[in-house]
Amino acid sequence: MNEFHHVSVLLDECLEGLAIRPDGIYVDGTLGGAGHSLQIARRLTSGRLIGIDRDRVALAAAQKRLEEVQDRVTLVHANFREMDRVIQELGIPGVDGILLDLGVSSPQLDDSERGFSYMAEAPLDMRMNGQDVLDAGQVVNTYSYEQLKRILYDYGEERYAPQIASAICRRREEKTIETTLELADIIRSAMPASALREKQHPAKRSFQAIRIAVNDELGAVEEVMNKAIDLLNPGGRLAVITFHSLEDRIVKSAMAEAAKGCICPPEFPVCVCGRKPRVKLITRKPITSAQEELDRNPRARSAKLRICEKI
Repeated sequence: MNEFHHVSVLLDECLEGLAIRPDGIYVDGTLGGAGHSLQIARRLTSGRLIGIDRDRVALAAAQKRLEEVQDRVTLVHANFREMDRVIQELGIPGVDGILLDLGVSSPQLDDSERGFSYMAEAPLDMRMNGQDVLDAGQVVNTYSYEQLKRILYDYGEERYAPQIASAICRRREEKTIETTLELADIIRSAMPASALREKQHPAKRSFQAIRIAVNDELGAVEEVMNKAIDLLNPGGRLAVITFHSLEDRIVKSAMAEAAKGCICPPEFPVCVCGRKPRVKLITRKPITSAQEELDRNPRARSAKLRICEKI
């Protein structure tokens, strides 16, 4: 298995956006390789960092990486969608900042044993938490044609979703689809020659879509966005990095909704709804990586950072 070392995306921008106070309490809901967490914890004195990850491999690696700041860090094995429960069980009434770095970590992609990659032979797994029941093999071999088509189109924005879903259904009638390379070959065979000449791998969008479905990534983002703002103390900030347009849409919409005040019709002379904004938007437009970062880490190209502050 590969060394779990993840290149932190938009690191300086996140640290600045969180406006870290030395005595504050901060949550990294997607601990990963702990690059963001290490820099947050280094800025704390009497404060505390709560690091959450659903991946036990990531947690074990993070514990080693955070040894120098272990007196300021609490690590928890959980899905970030359970953040409210985690904070409550720790007896914390509110936090001063929350960071979410969404999507799959580079080490998960690169670890061929875990089935995230279309470049290496592995069982069809793709679970971020190995204890979860649903894996990629079940999605590929048991979901209906309509379900597969919708997943590939909605989550992968794959324009050849009908052809790929049909090819998967035909193949699994002959035998169970068991490995990543087997699936990648089926996807490739369903696509026209023009698509195979594109720069990116023909299976990239489909593998992304199946991974999102296996881990219910969009459902988790919707759930945590509904909860995260409530967990913040006044003046606390929520910083979210997305890598997928559907994730970014959820985050943008949730922050905009929370920043909305009165919703009375314009013709009303006075407000009767009493609705007040819960947050102010720190970023009207998302922050993206500078060229220097892109040169170091091409995977940062699709990253978008949005930040809001609890009122």
